[in-house]
Amino acid sequence: MENMIQYIIIAIILVIISLVVLKLNKRNFNVEANKLITFLGGKDNIVNAECNMSRFKVILKDVSLADKDAIQKLGAKGIVEIDNQLKIIFGKNAKQLKKYIEDLL
Repeated sequence: MENMIQYIIIAIILVIISLVVLKLNKRNFNVEANKLITFLGGKDNIVNAECNMSRFKVILKDVSLADKDAIQKLGAKGIVEIDNQLKIIFGKNAKQLKKYIEDLL
């Protein structure tokens, strides 16, 4: 009986730890989208945003206002600059980020 109570307590603790880890790992896309807009030079600098699979493509008025290092720290796996646009590889989260950014613009 004592062993059974110990197992139940251990199971409860493991469930609580798992829930805390999941909560900490859950991305807040609204906050990330706000940061991304800031790192792209602000709302007024963004002309258009598109998403293609894992890539997030954004056309900017002035690419020099974009902080590529900060975008990379936000989770971008790569950034390609072509003329006035940035193609940012965000992986599976690109579509969700685009949706939030469209809502904010």
